[in-house]
Amino acid sequence: MAVATVTPLPLEPWKPLRKKPLPAGRPREWYVSHNRHLKAMRLAIALLDSGVYAASKADDDTIRATAENLGIHPPSDTTCRLVRTLIRATH
Repeated sequence: MAVATVTPLPLEPWKPLRKKPLPAGRPREWYVSHNRHLKAMRLAIALLDSGVYAASKADDDTIRATAENLGIHPPSDTTCRLVRTLIRATH
């Protein structure tokens, strides 16, 4: 019986994504909400990577400490709630 060999794909060095400008002409609340969602996604990903898989384990202090470790401004209470919602949605 022949054994198949798997050759790994060559890894390319990581490159940051090119940022595109946000669309003009939207209400200010849209931009605030959009940026809040981006921040919450970054924080949720960082928490999941660090082993916080339950929303109950992600209290405001934990989320704010993660933000400090990432070098981003401390999130508001609303953003912290959104982070917990995103963590709940992953499971």
